[in-house]
Parts: sequence; C-alpha cells; structure tokens
Amino acid sequence: MTASVGFGFMAACTLVSAIFVVRSKNLIRAALWLGATLLLTAALYAMLDASFLAGVQVLLYVGGISTLLIFGVMMTRKHEGLVVEAETVNVPRGVFAAGALFGGVAAAIKMTPELDSGVRPPVVTANDLGRGLLIDHVLAFEVVSLLLLVAIIGAVVIARKRDPGAEVPGFVRRPLAAKASSAKPVANEVSP
Repeated sequence: MTASVGFGFMAACTLVSAIFVVRSKNLIRAALWLGATLLLTAALYAMLDASFLAGVQVLLYVGGISTLLIFGVMMTRKHEGLVVEAETVNVPRGVFAAGALFGGVAAAIKMTPELDSGVRPPVVTANDLGRGLLIDHVLAFEVVSLLLLVAIIGAVVIARKRDPGAEVPGFVRRPLAAKASSAKPVANEVSP
C-alpha cells in the first residue's frame, strides 16, 4: 500500500515538473525543469525495480542531455529578446491532444494480449545488455555516437559568432578615407 502511494506521489511530482517545462517562459528554467522531470522518471524506474534503467536515465538523460541542452541554450543566445507568452498557448487544444494520446496508448496497452499471459520474461542482466551493445550491435552503437558528434560540431559551427575584424574570403577591405580618394575601385570590394 505504501509503495503504491509513494509511486503515485512520484508520478504526480513528475507530471507537475513536466507541466513547468512546457509553461516556463525562460529557456534555462525550462531546461532545469526538464532535468528534474528526467530525474523523477529515474526515481520511478528505481521504484519499479528497474535499477539499470534508472542508472541509464540518470547518466544519459539527466547528466548528458540536460547539460547539453543548457550548454546549447547558453551558447547560442539567439533567443534574446524573444519571449513566448503563456497566454498565446491554446490550452484546450493541448489538453485534447494530450488526452487523445493518453487514450490511444491506454487502448493499445489494454488490447495487447501478451501482457496478461502470466509467463515471466527472461531475466536480462547488465552483462547481457553490454554484450548486446558492444558486440552484437556495435555498428549501430558507433553510428549513433558518430551522429551525435556531428550534431554537436554542427551546433557549435552554426552558433559561433563571427569575429568583427575577421577577413571575409574574396573581399578586400580598405580604410574609408582611401576609398574616397581613389577613383579606381578594387576588385571584389565590399560596398557600404
């Protein structure tokens, strides 16, 4: 009885923090609430005796994704001056979409016959999971890690600021006084 009450309390806290993620006007606060939501999800996994999933949730999502998200938001700063007002959100449409999604998932779970079969699934150890990731599916594992590396490099290249004094290839810069005194223009000159 107390386990189900504790699980319900954790689930309610997860739901509240998820609502704060979507209702937050500040991107940094939204990222921090997302980290709290992911940490509470890990606590739910731990309460369901899925300790490996709880550990992976903390390491990958709370530690990695939340840190990358906060780093990306702070590095780009392209959101300055833009404020998303909470009043512009269509709440009834969002509630309807969330209810429809919940109803669809609940119906799919209810109609799945294998859930009530009474046969216990085989026990999978961390050794089996490690063997599956690093031996059986090593190519897919490495492709995903390479894809994440390329995405991070692309985000840094897109978000970096240009040095105001940097030379642009193909253009020659001259002082303003020299432009006015010369009658002959230089090829590929930047015009004001």
